[in-house]
Amino acid sequence: MPSKKSSHNPRQYSSVIVDGEDRAASRAMLRPVGFKEADFKKPQIGIASTWSMVTPCNMHINKLADEACKGVDKANGKGVIFNTITISDGISMGTENMKYSLVSREVIADSIETVMGCQGYDGLVAIGGCDKNMPGCLIAMARLNRPAIFVYGGTILSGEHNGKQLDVVSVFEAIGARANNTIPLKELTAIETKAIPGPGSCGGMYTANTMASAIEAMGMSLPDSSAQAAISAGKKKDCRQAGEALMQLVKKGITPKQIMTKKAFENAMTVAIALGGSTNLVLHLLAMAHSIGVKLTLDDFTRVGKRVPMLADLKPSGRYSMADLIDAGGIQPLMKMLLDAGLLHGDCLTVTGKTLKQNLAKVKPYAKSQDIIRPLDNPIKSESHLVILRGNLAPEGGVAKISGHEGLRFEGRARVYNSSDAALKAILDKKIKKGDVVVIRNEGPVGGPGMQEMLSHTGAIMGQGLGDEVALITDGRFSGGTHGFVVGHITPEAAVGGPIGLVKTGDRITIDANSRTLHIDLSAKELATRKKQWKKPKPRHTRGVLAKYASAVSSASTGAITDNF
Repeated sequence: MPSKKSSHNPRQYSSVIVDGEDRAASRAMLRPVGFKEADFKKPQIGIASTWSMVTPCNMHINKLADEACKGVDKANGKGVIFNTITISDGISMGTENMKYSLVSREVIADSIETVMGCQGYDGLVAIGGCDKNMPGCLIAMARLNRPAIFVYGGTILSGEHNGKQLDVVSVFEAIGARANNTIPLKELTAIETKAIPGPGSCGGMYTANTMASAIEAMGMSLPDSSAQAAISAGKKKDCRQAGEALMQLVKKGITPKQIMTKKAFENAMTVAIALGGSTNLVLHLLAMAHSIGVKLTLDDFTRVGKRVPMLADLKPSGRYSMADLIDAGGIQPLMKMLLDAGLLHGDCLTVTGKTLKQNLAKVKPYAKSQDIIRPLDNPIKSESHLVILRGNLAPEGGVAKISGHEGLRFEGRARVYNSSDAALKAILDKKIKKGDVVVIRNEGPVGGPGMQEMLSHTGAIMGQGLGDEVALITDGRFSGGTHGFVVGHITPEAAVGGPIGLVKTGDRITIDANSRTLHIDLSAKELATRKKQWKKPKPRHTRGVLAKYASAVSSASTGAITDNF
């Protein structure tokens, strides 16, 4: 626990901005934005809002920011709301525009750090919806190391059509079905119009809900914060309580470095694995760990994954939505189950000022009638569905999402595409056949640049009924909504000379989750010959934010970070 010495100054940063006669000009500028005389003696709390009408994930967050500000003010702080950006993966998916998605994580982190650093706020409440918001906010919190709490904007409710639950992935798979002429245009239109009923982030255990759950397990959100609908009284209350709790952190001097420890990251991994979370978890946790100074590697995911089972029957590979899990009790009973089994570190400090064990002490188990979360002795998969693969095709690693539904081994012939666009056209034109391994390259952090997601591709494959018969590998990444036999984040990427850049159509590729290998059936001599013949592709962008990103970004195996100096 942190020191409670009287020497601690809860106004450590704001006092520099507003105290003293020489700061009269600063105070003068703050009065028109709502500061009263008494406010200058209060800790100033930045409330980073990702509100925008860009996407339904974030369209309600302005109201949540207002509630967080009320909580801060009630606890005798002075809340100041400011904005940062968001983009939408779901809207830009399958287009060149999607390259900006991962870049937005860095822009969000940089912008929050910039405002907080310039304005001298003593603490931070950050509210995020769409999935890059969350790691972006946490990276900023880690860099700043000022008292901070993250609030998830909440999950969307399910759409419905003909008695079947819908979400955004339903639309992508319907596109594939339509391309395969298995549904009429009228059915595609009906699914399109009914899939997204209102505000909130994607409804399955996709990246947004994965990251929200992981952040709560890490201790950087209030208990139960991740399992709430976007439009609910509970979410508004959560925001007010976050504002109040943040003031307690400020008074006690509790900062992210005391919470975001190596054991806390292991807790985040454990809960996300048990929930069947997104492959993007790997990329984002690596980046967050770098920002706080915690040494985290791909090998940690393998180590933790060997002892943690997948327990949740949640979309995309399962039957249920996040809204269903909320109705069943959220993730707190799951965390208590994992804690009691010795799979969580209960001594980790959290934003409540208490340990994880203390937070979970009075949590009741799930009702016996629910079947969303399996018991530990009857898991969906006995080890993690997130499998780190290595081999002559991925010397530095790749990330597979293998739930078990699709089998544990796939061997097939390569169908090589040098861009995401070319691959998607081939899939929609029905050029991919049973036994193919679709290889999409030059889409890594540098080569893309920006590491596009492949949900359009995997959705189309699923929609054509090829989910169990086709594999896809890429140096890009996947949406949390992706399911099937897929491997992403392959490193080194093609653009820097990685082996994936040497593959030719017709080569035999084996993906083996049991041996954790990704192998191309070529001799070392043949690979060396091809490497000599390989030519570095020309940059796709030579100016602007994408070019800047490509010049600074690290390998996906280290989190695709941009501040590794």
